[in-house]
This record gives sequence, C-alpha cells and structure tokens, in this order.
Amino acid sequence: MSRRLPEPVMAAADARFRLTCRTTTQATTQPMEHAECVAALRDYDLIVPTLGDAFGAAAFADVPTPRAKLLANFGVGFNHIDVTAARAAGIEVTNTPGAVTEATADIALTLILMTARRAGEAERMVRARKWSGWHPTQMLGMHVSGKTVAIIGMGRIGQAIARRCHFGFGCRIVYVNRSAKDVDFPAEQLPLQTALAQADIVVLATPGGAGTHHLISTEQFAMMQSHAIFVNISRGDVVDEAALIAALSERRIAGAGLDVYEFEPAIPDHLLAMENVTLLPHLGTAALEVREDMGNMALDNLIAFAEGRPVPNPV
Repeated sequence: MSRRLPEPVMAAADARFRLTCRTTTQATTQPMEHAECVAALRDYDLIVPTLGDAFGAAAFADVPTPRAKLLANFGVGFNHIDVTAARAAGIEVTNTPGAVTEATADIALTLILMTARRAGEAERMVRARKWSGWHPTQMLGMHVSGKTVAIIGMGRIGQAIARRCHFGFGCRIVYVNRSAKDVDFPAEQLPLQTALAQADIVVLATPGGAGTHHLISTEQFAMMQSHAIFVNISRGDVVDEAALIAALSERRIAGAGLDVYEFEPAIPDHLLAMENVTLLPHLGTAALEVREDMGNMALDNLIAFAEGRPVPNPV
C-alpha cells in the first residue's frame, strides 16, 4: 500500500494478503518518490498506488524484470502511472471508476456555488468581523439558476455534474467531448471555442495525462465571457496555471473554483491572495464511505488478479 486507506479496507487487505504499508503520518503523507517506486516494483507482487506516486517510465526502466505484476490504483485518475511502460514490463494496471463519480460531482457543485455566490469571500469577511450588516448591494454574485454550463469532458463525472446543474438549477448544458453522449437531459455537443464563448460557467472534467496537458491556457481563457467562472475538478496540469492567474488578474474571467492544482500541494501566492477564487485541498472524493468504496474496488482488483480471474477494472 502506498498510503494508509480507511481501516475497514486495511483490515480486509491484511486478512487476504501479506500486507505492507508505507510509514506515513497524517501531516506528511506524501506520494512515493522514484526510488520508492523502483523498490516496490522490485520487491512486491502487487502494488496499490495512490495519487502522485512516481510510476513513470523512469521507474520501469530502472527495473527491467519487475517482481510486481499489478498496479491496482486507488482512484479513477492514473496519469501518475505510465500505463504503456507498465504493460511493456508485463504489469497490469487497474483503477476505481464509478466509486468516485457522485462525490466528485458534488465538489464541482460546491465550487460552482461558492464561486458564483462569493461564499468563501463572504465567510472570510464574517470571520474577520468586518461584516457591518445586510444591505441591498452587498456581496452581489452570479445567480446560478438558468445559466449556461459548459462541461469539458462528458464522462461519468462530467455527466453527473451536468445532471445536477440541469435538474437542480435548470441550467442549459453544453459540452465538449470526443464523442456524442446519450443522456437523459437536454445537452448540446459543441466545439471547444463555441462552448467556452457561450458559457456562464465552465467546468473542467477531463482525465489528466499527456493528451490533455494545458488543454486550457491563454487562448481558451480569452474565448470565455468576462462574467464567466471557471471550475476545475479534473487534474491540475490540464490547466496552464500561469494563464489562469493572468486571466483572473486582468479580469478576463470573473472567478475560479479549484480543487486541483498544477503543482499541488504547492499553490501560487497569486491564487491565495485572490478573493474571487475558491480553493479546496483536493476534496473530490473525501467522504469516508466513498474512500471505503474506492479501497474495496482496488481490493477486488487485487483479489481477482491473485485468483487468476480477469480484473474488474482494467485501464
């Protein structure tokens, strides 16, 4: 285990396997570095990576004949794993789709509402005892109901976000995706430029990886309306963070809600100083029952592989 998972998952894994977990603390639970990944590939049969573990091409190159045969990733995103290099080394890779969908969509709605209604800024004002009482033009934000929402990436999570926006707030849904989606609500597939130009709210819900690196940068922010807000619950490096800071600083967009960052956990001082930005510490799946479901799904992949059965969630 790369990092300690919820206790019921750890107990179930310990009952089934000879389990080793890295020694970390709640305050210093950092991802596995290159040397740790090399050692894991060399010394263990099955590995449960977590977000950010350095299972890149270099790790596999340093272990030409790995003992490991499965990377059962804890999480749906696996851009920290070079899947091609893993397969070339004879290692299968799995993930935990489905378990994360609803919780991540909830966080997207949290960011939409907090940013549109300036909730973070307002709470900071109250905590600082700077609130002098209600008045008609205080803290005016964007009314979310009925707005046009552009979903960039219409997979499971993107659809769950769109569904909440449509059924909960009567929003018009447009989306950008490689293929059209058959959904149970009105949604129009558009080219990226058109979707960005029409949207009041843009939500980024694409997978990470080389194919989406800096998908949203200076050119794309210039396509957005000046009153629009931008929300990212995908992966940090899908956004050119410097371009986002520039767009916010120059008021080319009205605000942003972020749960992920290009170089997390590092967050630029410019973002920290901006009142029109909502910042969360990668809370997408941070609910106990969700993390237990993710852990159990990873465990199902481990057990199936160990028993010689097809893994339920190959990537």
